[in-house]
Amino acid sequence: MHIEIAGAGLAGLTAAAAFAKAGASVRVHEKGSELREIGAGIYLWENGLRALEAVGAYDEVVSWSEKVEVPFLRDHDGRTLQEEWLRNHRLYTVGRRHLHQSLVNAARRNGAEILTNSSVVKASPNGELTLADGTQYQADLVIGADGVFSKVRDSLGLRKKLVDLRDGGGRHLIPRTGDDPVNQTIEQWNGGRRIGVIPCSPEETYIFLCCPANDLEGRKQQPFNPAVWVESFPEFRSQLERIPTNTEGRWAPFHDVHVAKWYSGRVALVGDAAHAMSPNLGQAACVAMTNAVALAISATGSTTLEFALKSWESAQREMSDGVQQYSRIYGKVGTAWPKDLLNIRSALVKKFTASRRVQGAINFAAESFPAGEIRPVQSDADRLAQELLA
Repeated sequence: MHIEIAGAGLAGLTAAAAFAKAGASVRVHEKGSELREIGAGIYLWENGLRALEAVGAYDEVVSWSEKVEVPFLRDHDGRTLQEEWLRNHRLYTVGRRHLHQSLVNAARRNGAEILTNSSVVKASPNGELTLADGTQYQADLVIGADGVFSKVRDSLGLRKKLVDLRDGGGRHLIPRTGDDPVNQTIEQWNGGRRIGVIPCSPEETYIFLCCPANDLEGRKQQPFNPAVWVESFPEFRSQLERIPTNTEGRWAPFHDVHVAKWYSGRVALVGDAAHAMSPNLGQAACVAMTNAVALAISATGSTTLEFALKSWESAQREMSDGVQQYSRIYGKVGTAWPKDLLNIRSALVKKFTASRRVQGAINFAAESFPAGEIRPVQSDADRLAQELLA
């Protein structure tokens, strides 16, 4: 089995590591001149951690991460609204670059080839991948992991709509000090603004600053002026003033991607190409990695690729669509609520999230992981031998 993958982000690398672990030949195409991840930190819930275990990247990832015991959600007055999110399951936070490099290492260790300066422009249902320079590659399976604006997806006509959620955020890394929480994360709301303070390694703390698209001052995060955000969150002055003026982070809009199908012929979509969502529940990357592993489990355990892809989408799509929907609702409550009704928002959020049933409904993805395991694939020589013997 030969796999061609467009995109060396978290979803593409997880797929590469998974299929390479099975013994398939795997080639990954990255359009950039180097392998790097954009962003600052990331939450890894139970499903994401199990995906990392499945591809052999778990130990390296958690070696430079923060184990979270209590994730706090607070309102505009600093009152705690929630601190019970999936406390009985594993939760780690980690720098995105460390996670990305760990997946690069796992993919290569398992035998995948990763090319840079290799820009994919389209794919065809027969399993042909075309680069910008006209080079074409044939594969048993092509995987489009090329993000929100996926050229693989759009070349196949699978996109139904791409929605600008009119919400967004900036992600920043700061040097960690004794002012920062330990084994805890804090998210706080004030009006339509949200701040997150998340330790993600022994040396760094991840800060996210989210606001609606019409908050022009909040969006100006590059260069960074801490006074704009200290006004909304004075209790986090220490963290905000550690964000450098020339920060790498910038405000970026959140999008939802809706597709007709996750596959066409011998081409499958994973990650943002299939189901981009706002990061409000900390599940976007975890769902992407889970679905990449699920694809490998299905493809290596089925007799035909058509059946594998159909079964894969049928098993995983409801979960993915549900997380996208809940994340979108969470964002609307956090950013679009009327300012004169913030106390009502606090009361409602605290009431609803106190219910274990509601917690389970919102966070069901963390407990969702595909059954089965990645199986070894037959080499071309083994398949030929079997056909001759038959």
